Amino acid sequence: MIKADERREEIADYVIKFGQVRIDDLVEHFGVSRMTIHRHIDQLAHQGVLRKLHGAVTVQPSGLYESAFRYRVTVGRAEKDALAHAALDYIEAGQAVMLDDSTTANAIAPLLPDIKPLTVITNSVATAALLTNVDDIDFICLGGQYHRTYNAYIGIVCENAVAQLRANLLICSASAISGTTAFIQDQHVVRVKQAMVAASTRRILVVDHSKFDKVALHVFDDLTRFDAVLTTDGVSDAQAQKLEQAGVKLRIVKMAQR
Repeated sequence: MIKADERREEIADYVIKFGQVRIDDLVEHFGVSRMTIHRHIDQLAHQGVLRKLHGAVTVQPSGLYESAFRYRVTVGRAEKDALAHAALDYIEAGQAVMLDDSTTANAIAPLLPDIKPLTVITNSVATAALLTNVDDIDFICLGGQYHRTYNAYIGIVCENAVAQLRANLLICSASAISGTTAFIQDQHVVRVKQAMVAASTRRILVVDHSKFDKVALHVFDDLTRFDAVLTTDGVSDAQAQKLEQAGVKLRIVKMAQR
């Protein structure tokens, strides 16, 4: 007999694969009762892995809710990799580099050993797992309250830790962009990101083109405050021109031809 935690993992993996799934489809696929499915998804929702909708569950983000890290890391991987390699142009050996909890910043972490020595500062548990044992990288993990959805530390303890540090460079992302404003869904996450901006000399925003023309609940910052805004080449020429005319230091990262 499959244990409850194993069944929950199977359900989570199934929903992550498809993004959004009807409750009836889960009942049919796993061959268990609706009550059992509801019990498992209630627990997964409590853990921040997925969200319950009317008659369905989803791991996809909205303007109010961010999706789970374990889902986001599987989405747009080619775009994240392209942005990560482009972001390396702004990093120099000997710097203190701050990375936020985004999956795009996390894609940069495996590339950093090529630029060492470095000091790397982050609240991301996934990034910590990649860098804690790398020679010539001094790693500083920002503590705080752990949040499963972001696989990161957030909250007042994290904000206070950031305020006591100064980085040469911040590389971060945002959930949505409308006009020249970047947005984040969660108030606690946005406060940590804003603290990181204040603690860094230079700031690089990395966002794939799908984030544009969308909004989320909380304002993060204006794009003109970043030393560079890197995005993939799905942004239209007209939109890019409008951003540049507004003073945004935009860099379009070309994707490899598929």
